[in-house]
Amino acid sequence: MDVADLRVFEAVARHGSMNRAATELHTVQSNVTARIRSLEQAVGVPLFQRHVRGVSLTPAGRRMLPYATRIAKLMIEARTAALDEGLPSGPLSLGTLETTAALRLSPILSGFARTYPQVRLSLTTGTTCSLTTDVLECRLDGAFVAGPVNHADLHSETVFREELVLVTPRTITSVKQLASVPDLKTIVFRLGCSYRQRLDALLAEAGIVATTSLEFSSTDAILACVAAGVGITLLPKGIVSGIAQADAIAVHRLPPRKANVETLFIRRHDSYVSSAMIAFIEAARNSFGQVQAAA
Repeated sequence: MDVADLRVFEAVARHGSMNRAATELHTVQSNVTARIRSLEQAVGVPLFQRHVRGVSLTPAGRRMLPYATRIAKLMIEARTAALDEGLPSGPLSLGTLETTAALRLSPILSGFARTYPQVRLSLTTGTTCSLTTDVLECRLDGAFVAGPVNHADLHSETVFREELVLVTPRTITSVKQLASVPDLKTIVFRLGCSYRQRLDALLAEAGIVATTSLEFSSTDAILACVAAGVGITLLPKGIVSGIAQADAIAVHRLPPRKANVETLFIRRHDSYVSSAMIAFIEAARNSFGQVQAAA
């Protein structure tokens, strides 16, 4: 087993295809296949199941993947550390909640790109659950997620606080009225979204049963469905203020213990903190500090 084999293994696992992994690694499929066979012989168990659509990880492969990903990340960090002098530069892979991207990040990203043009910044949106997993498994350098997040391998820092509000069609005038709505639907992000979990808990505490959860990947789609009378949702107040002022939806404030949520920036404790990451965190602190002061 060597580092090159683990890099090939990680690429095949991510793509689910020997051919696509070969394309990414700028080699031929036969070389990828040979390296995977060599790695499986060294480990002593099959790591992939072969099928007509490509390959999928075996249970052994799934257990091994986080270690291979971390080793690949360490290789990148080692090179970054060796070259990390002068102005911030190089790759920086970050994740964020959809709502944070829509409400908070645009001025930070544009200002950061102008100040540090040599940094290759990429941004991925996801749920708190998926983003936390991506940071833990070294697919992301850091991410903005909803708190609380407690994990021994993660460093977390509160960057701002949100007030969550219940968003309903205009015909709903109070939370209590939801109990009499037939076929109540929630309009939410996919499983793993902390706002979705809070909405489910809020309804359960009130003894209200939602018959269906409709999943969407954008706040615009969610709010459009609520405005059309399809169902209800739970989102940060800042996201819905504009559409609420247009009288397209009804916004219901909640008690502080249910409404208040912290947005955290998380990264691995053991990862190399590059000059690009230091510069981004400082830019975020400055920007979000101004937002907090104005709130």
